Amino acid sequence: MFAQSLALLSAASMAVATTEPPAAEPNTGEPELRSAAPSLVDEKAWGNVELLTFFEDRHRRMTIPVTIEGEGPFNFMVDTGSQATVVTRQLGERLQLEPLGSVVIVGMASSKETQLVRLDGLEFASRVFDNIEAPLLEERHLGADGILGLDSLQDMRIVIDFRQEEMLVANASEAPQDRGYEIVVRARRKLGRLIITNAKIDGVTTALIIDTGAQGTVGNLALQKKLRARRRDTVIATDVNGNQISGELSYVSKLKVDDMVLTRVPITFADGVPFKVLGLNDKPAILLGMENLRAFDRVAIDFSSREILFDLPRDL
Repeated sequence: MFAQSLALLSAASMAVATTEPPAAEPNTGEPELRSAAPSLVDEKAWGNVELLTFFEDRHRRMTIPVTIEGEGPFNFMVDTGSQATVVTRQLGERLQLEPLGSVVIVGMASSKETQLVRLDGLEFASRVFDNIEAPLLEERHLGADGILGLDSLQDMRIVIDFRQEEMLVANASEAPQDRGYEIVVRARRKLGRLIITNAKIDGVTTALIIDTGAQGTVGNLALQKKLRARRRDTVIATDVNGNQISGELSYVSKLKVDDMVLTRVPITFADGVPFKVLGLNDKPAILLGMENLRAFDRVAIDFSSREILFDLPRDL
């Protein structure tokens, strides 16, 4: 067995450990900008597109059905914060997947060496992936049969429609670039992730990463120091390795990306390992999790063009 390079998986489930009565009912990040949005584009008319119904785990993260060499379906979590596609140890044993060595998994709270296996015939959205080098993790730490990571998503545009609870997947080259979206943001790429570099949180320039594998939004200590954020609650998070990290939950007044504004946004500040791996430990940064992404009607992530697109809610 040999240890290969790091694989970064920032997914974490969170629980409030201590609670003080809030002064007012918090807003979990509703957009301040609202307009008479145009009707949504019928993206189901794309050339080679697959419409999937997604399900929520108990932490309100997305899972979709996949098959592996014709077996299944199995529930895999869609995680834009994970470098690698992952299977649980239990599923790997059931499918008798070929061992390849080992890899160091970087979770939110820890780094841990784990077994690596070869995964062939992974199928979702009418696409089949072979020769994937997949780490094995424990099912109780994932809450799903596996993770669809960036190695399976790089050439695609993914549209997450929160109102319809649907996900559309298409080859990025076949997808319309920005029709029907009110906010289009360009990002830079690092270790497969798309990083928005011009976000501002209460006036502080902040790197922002969309993380569909995270329940809540996590900020690093550099951002906490800049904001002088005051703790409201203590939050305990469990990462994919089963290790815990504690953080301090605060509410910021405004998160702004171009013309998009979220107000009263909850952020848990913690010394997360992924910030160090991404070179963001000393610069203000956040992983924007599902709790805040659900404020939008749709979020599209186009890995090929390095664009992230948002639709504001239409009900107000």
